[in-house]
Amino acid sequence: MTMDHGPLTINSRPRQALIFCAGLGTRFKPWTDQHPKALAVINGRSLLQRNIEYLQQYGITRVIVNVHHFADQIIDAIEKSRGWGSEVLISDETDAVLETGGGLLKARPLLTPGEPFLTCNADILTDLDIHALTRFHKENDALISMAVSERKTSRYLLFDAENTLCGWRNIATGEERISRATSTTRQRAYDCVVAFNYEVFDHIPFTGKFSLIDLYLHLAKTHTIKGMEHAGDRWVDVGKPESVAVAEKMFP
Repeated sequence: MTMDHGPLTINSRPRQALIFCAGLGTRFKPWTDQHPKALAVINGRSLLQRNIEYLQQYGITRVIVNVHHFADQIIDAIEKSRGWGSEVLISDETDAVLETGGGLLKARPLLTPGEPFLTCNADILTDLDIHALTRFHKENDALISMAVSERKTSRYLLFDAENTLCGWRNIATGEERISRATSTTRQRAYDCVVAFNYEVFDHIPFTGKFSLIDLYLHLAKTHTIKGMEHAGDRWVDVGKPESVAVAEKMFP
């Protein structure tokens, strides 16, 4: 059931986003032996271009792109295309791979202070309704709200009955990490489109290389982090070469 959370105000609607493009793309070889995965082409348009244009549909035209692996190719593509119509800023991670959490922290100086923002992964394609995620985020007065689903994976985030993040589970190894105790949990897959309040930067205790999952689990102990279930839209992880054919069928 879709809930109407009321209109979004200009101040509550994200106008800036960070697209994670710095990964080595080891699962996407041999393409990534010579190119960054973000420039892999799906029906004539790169993953990066498709994500920038996806964000534009929701009024997000200020985009930070972090770069490491073949950074020069990404920068060149952005310059030649003039950002595909968006203002695109580069967060340079060529000195070290920082993972998603470290990449977020590194990009802080490029984000407008006090304004909410979105993050997404360059190798994920979706038509998830960002306005729905933003309304959910506002309604729940959350620090962070992420899109989640019931798709099958080996690693799940754990939520209580109120969609509040409680922990993480690897069903392949049996490992669990619990941030807050609850009588029952629901496991959901992390779908890599996330709304943040800017104040998250006031609560990050980590430095250097760390993952967003580690950050979520740490913050969930003392802050409200929510998962919004989405269904009925398109979503694909273009993580492996064989995923290209799947993505091209879903996103003509």
